[in-house]
Amino acid sequence: MDRRDLLRAVAALPLLRAASPDQAFAQSYPARNITMIVPFPAGGQADLAARPVAMALERILGKPVIVDNRAGGGGGSVGNAAAARAEPDGYTLLMTLSSLAVLPEADRLFDRPVAYEVSQFMPIARVLADPTLLAVPVSAPWKTAQDFIEDAKKRPGQITYGSSGPYGTLHVAMEMFANSAGIKLLHVPFRGAGPALTALLSGTVQAIAAAPGTLKPQVDDGKLRVLGNCGARRIASFPDVPTFQELGYKDVEMYIWAGLFAQSSLPAPIATRLREAMAQVMTSPEVLKTFEASGSLVAYQDAPEFSRFVADDSARLITAVKKIGRVE
Repeated sequence: MDRRDLLRAVAALPLLRAASPDQAFAQSYPARNITMIVPFPAGGQADLAARPVAMALERILGKPVIVDNRAGGGGGSVGNAAAARAEPDGYTLLMTLSSLAVLPEADRLFDRPVAYEVSQFMPIARVLADPTLLAVPVSAPWKTAQDFIEDAKKRPGQITYGSSGPYGTLHVAMEMFANSAGIKLLHVPFRGAGPALTALLSGTVQAIAAAPGTLKPQVDDGKLRVLGNCGARRIASFPDVPTFQELGYKDVEMYIWAGLFAQSSLPAPIATRLREAMAQVMTSPEVLKTFEASGSLVAYQDAPEFSRFVADDSARLITAVKKIGRVE
């Protein structure tokens, strides 16, 4: 080695030392169990997304991926905040819903301390993106969405509906529908879509807006009836259910998406490892079959596309929350 080659090699050493910890970490990642926080109880859309993904990630990464249902705070804020505060080392992930961006805005609306900011998160991959569906018990008198609307107009504020918490996805969807239809409903918040669904089945509330995968088993068992679809088009799992836009309510469009996030300061090599793993997960035949059977088709997006989607969808949802205003 001549003198110039030696000088070049010595000059490169600091750069190599600076890059090596992250690279070494990525090569050894994961070295222990991974926790996937779900900020809702079992039975809802986030939980439905998390469990097949966690099982597939275990096979790919070679370490257990433990689903941690950490509900509380309304709409998932407690679990979201816990994930935001976690060490950015790839061992605490978050499977959450579209309410992620809504909840900080709700905190500001009430002049409360903001539990977390969306900027604290790095999108890894979108998993599902389903329209919300309006469902009622089969014993309810409403056979169509128009039946429901006409009855609600006669009895303002008397028909109850359940949600996953104030300003959560299910709450925003129902208020968007109610505002467009010119009706007033009574909101009954719960700690997640699972408990809200249980309340509907037990007769505690009379309606719910939820994801297809949450509702399909109950519809198939003859317990629930779906009246309307908040998406822009009909879906394969409920092909006979009209969209609200078809029924003349053009400004009703609401989706429940579920996606995997990490902390914004996660080292790039770890983020890349997780993105590569999720690309394998979302093409796994077992995962695809699981979601198809539940009535929720995979809607995979890799990080760059998912980041743009989150930004666009969040702007629309924040506008909807401001229209709803303060809800005690």
